[in-house]
Amino acid sequence: MSTHHMIDKSSYPRILIIDDDSSLSALLQQYLNNEAFNVDMAESAEAAERWLASNPPPDLMILDIMMPGKSGLELLQSLRPRMSIPVIMLTGRGDDIDRILGLEMGADDYLAKPCNPRELLARIRAVLRRSQNQPTLSVGISLSGIHLDPASREVTVNGQAVEFTGTEFNVLHTLMAHAGEVVSKESLTEKVLHRKLTLYDRAIDVHVSRVRQKLSDISPQTSELIKTVRGAGYQFIRAQA
Repeated sequence: MSTHHMIDKSSYPRILIIDDDSSLSALLQQYLNNEAFNVDMAESAEAAERWLASNPPPDLMILDIMMPGKSGLELLQSLRPRMSIPVIMLTGRGDDIDRILGLEMGADDYLAKPCNPRELLARIRAVLRRSQNQPTLSVGISLSGIHLDPASREVTVNGQAVEFTGTEFNVLHTLMAHAGEVVSKESLTEKVLHRKLTLYDRAIDVHVSRVRQKLSDISPQTSELIKTVRGAGYQFIRAQA
C-alpha cells in the first residue's frame, strides 16, 4: 500500500467520550473517526480525570450522566470552574431533571440514550460551530449596568465580572442585541444552539434561567431585566430613558 495518501488527522477536532458502556463508546468512536474526528474514550469519571491530567484538553466532551463511581454530573461540576470545554450530556433515564441538572452545571446540550449517531454528530457539529464561530460583532453593549464585550467575551455587572459558559454568553448577547424585542424560543434556539427547537425541549429555558441566576447573584434587580413572555419567548427589557 502506498502511504502518500495518508491523511493528517492531527488537525481533526479531538473528542473525549466518557461512558461506562464500552460497546456504545466503541460504536460512536468508529462512527466519529470516519467523520473526521479524533476520538478518545474513558470508561469512568475517574479515568477521564486521569486522561485530562495527562493530555491537552479536547475540543469537546461527550459525557454520560449515570456511571458507577463518580457520576457525569459530579465530573462536570468539578471541571467547570477551570475548563470551558463544550460538553454534550448523554442521559439514559427519561426524567428531565437529570438533563436539566446537566445543563445547569454548564453542559452545552444533551441527548437521550440510546442516541442515534447521526443525531449526535449533528449536535457535535452545532456545538463546535458555536464555540468556534463566535459572533464577529465586536462592538460592546452596555444596558442597565450590564456591559457585554463580544471581542473578549467578558460580561461585567456594575463593574464586577461574571463568569458565563460560552452558551450562556451567547444567550445574553442575543437578548441584549435585541433589547426591547421579544426573541422567540425557536429563534433563540437556532441562534444560540444552532438547531431547531424540538417538542419538550427545555435546553434554552435552562440556559436563560442560568443567565438570570448569575446576574442575580451579582445584582438581584438585574435578573428582572430578562422577561419571560408566555407563549412567545424572552425579552431583555430596555430601561426607560
